[in-house]
Amino acid sequence: MTWLDIASVTGFFITWGGYTIFARKKAKVSWCLASSMQWYRVEWMLRMLDRDMRMPDAAIIGNLERVIGFFASTSILILAGLVTALSANQAAIKVLSTLPFAEETTVQQFELKILLLILIFIFAFFNFTWSLRQYSFANVLIGAAPLPEAEDTSDRERRRFAISTAKVIDQAGHSYNYGLRSYYFAMSVMGWFVHPLLFVAGYLVVALVLFLREFRSRTLRAILAAEGKVLERTSEI
Repeated sequence: MTWLDIASVTGFFITWGGYTIFARKKAKVSWCLASSMQWYRVEWMLRMLDRDMRMPDAAIIGNLERVIGFFASTSILILAGLVTALSANQAAIKVLSTLPFAEETTVQQFELKILLLILIFIFAFFNFTWSLRQYSFANVLIGAAPLPEAEDTSDRERRRFAISTAKVIDQAGHSYNYGLRSYYFAMSVMGWFVHPLLFVAGYLVVALVLFLREFRSRTLRAILAAEGKVLERTSEI
């Protein structure tokens, strides 16, 4: 590997890890898609406790699980394709050499780039499957939720149960986000097959796009405008 390859890969991990830390900390002091959804999750769980029938709530969880299950299955298929690409490296290198501005790539360099993609999608797969497990835990909590007519449960206990259940769903959502970010950053690795500078430009653009979507998007403004209470942050959630 050249010094430019080493620098670009180092910057890749710094950008990915740095954005993850930044997003988690900034979400605690300003509204973003994750923090706004958590507010609505608490409201959802509070209203769930007032219903005798919890089938709609279980159906919503089931829909979320199906989406995440699709990404988990797709990750396995992508991993199978990447492993196959390792055995067809000569043909792939020949195709890459025909691209404009493409650097000359050795077999070892090509295999290293494929291995990086394999590691990324393994990470994505583990996050998606962990998200699925957490949603299954939330299903159990919904099934164990106290009924509206239960007199042995105080309002304070009900609210605590709702917030705790919403927190489990929130953690499942975070794992899902980590998996999706893996897909985004994996796209930038494709630029490395052409040139390290294209790789650098790719993951910087990915970080910018993620920031704009999570903290500056029209979707976020619409979510916040849906209910005036959301505009005021509370330390409770």
